[in-house]
Amino acid sequence: MIMQAPEVIAIFDIGRTNKKRLLFDQQYRLLEEENVQLPETKDEDGFPAEDLPLLSEWVLKSFNEILSRKDIRLKAVNVSAYGASLVHLNGALKPFTPLYSYLKPFPPELHQLFNQEYDGNGMLAKQTASPELGHLNSGMQLYWLKKQKPSVFEQIRYSLHLPQYISFLMSGFCGSDLTSIGCHTRLWDFEKKDYHQWVYKEGLQDKFAPVHSGGFVSVRESVGIPVGIGLHDSSAALIPYQSVFHEPFILLSTGTWSISLNPFNHSPLTEEELKQDCLCYLSFQGKPVKASRLFAGHDHELFVKKLAEYFQCGEDRYLAIIPDLQIIEKLNHFREEEIASVFRGLTFLATYEESYHAGMVYLSCLQKQSTELVTGTGPVKKIFVDGGFSRNPLFMQLMARRFPQMELYAASLPQASALGAALSIHRHWNREELPQGLPDLIRYTI
Repeated sequence: MIMQAPEVIAIFDIGRTNKKRLLFDQQYRLLEEENVQLPETKDEDGFPAEDLPLLSEWVLKSFNEILSRKDIRLKAVNVSAYGASLVHLNGALKPFTPLYSYLKPFPPELHQLFNQEYDGNGMLAKQTASPELGHLNSGMQLYWLKKQKPSVFEQIRYSLHLPQYISFLMSGFCGSDLTSIGCHTRLWDFEKKDYHQWVYKEGLQDKFAPVHSGGFVSVRESVGIPVGIGLHDSSAALIPYQSVFHEPFILLSTGTWSISLNPFNHSPLTEEELKQDCLCYLSFQGKPVKASRLFAGHDHELFVKKLAEYFQCGEDRYLAIIPDLQIIEKLNHFREEEIASVFRGLTFLATYEESYHAGMVYLSCLQKQSTELVTGTGPVKKIFVDGGFSRNPLFMQLMARRFPQMELYAASLPQASALGAALSIHRHWNREELPQGLPDLIRYTI
């Protein structure tokens, strides 16, 4: 009996550092993963930038390779990628500018001009669910081009967010996606569910391709398979959880940033929430997802470096730490400023173990404050923690103490954003039922 080659979906998961091509079968088991790191280039101002020609070459070469294979049957393709990055296409639908980095400094005088024209009442951040973030607001990138590089701006036929550009490479279809438009861009009016008034006044809407939901696919006749429009990676990472858990929950996605995402909190952002770095994403169905951010992973990295230097040990020593209830109880009698001083590396306790516990007590306190910003008044009963801190038992134990009224779970779901991009177009390629129980969960209690 001849075994048929498995039917698969290919996902291109484009991060700033790692670029991945993954193959999932119909049960969403990961069959294959290719991971590359591509060198950066510089834009015309000498600022580091993604090497767009090199990235495009890798995507097309990888896509054509899987199309030609006989050991799999490619049934669909989709993309998840980092946001706040625009690829500008000319009339021939070819990129003709660098892929400008969202870390590029935004001109202060242009920021002042924009606020004078469009944000005199200070309401723009609330209306667009986007704090002022310079080039990290991708709408401001287009405004910058219009004001400072008008000859370039005039040549733009379409400005595609990066996930949609990668999709375009394979499908030939130009579209805009709600998850990318709703990702702290300052473009979208969350109340009117349309581009903000300032976008129309500047004529930027003509530079964007027609808007579609994240479940949209197009079919290139020469290829004959559905190609998803692409998703912003943070929104894509929510989808596996939403497909399995239907009762209200918060996803705490941890890495360099710890992002608390509540897809069940639809209340408008308040001025106080915006001041505390809250924002809203749009889900792939076009619904607002309230989110808060904490630079927890970055700050933790600095903390363990200072600990290693002070105690003359390896930076990874914290990996062997086991939660010590006696130390935790002892630290309950410390003032907040005392444990904050330890976390900031200003003072340390008698041992490495006590000092690390103290720092994590303080970090879990900050995380509670950040997560509570998006909890809302709804009946949220579960918090799922994924990413690096989900594998830190001390952090998880302390978070269980911070949220005694919640069910707290460490969730193990590798490649969550890629898996979400696959699930978003399930009905276009997969005849099987959606799988249940995708994340592996470990519950933490006091």
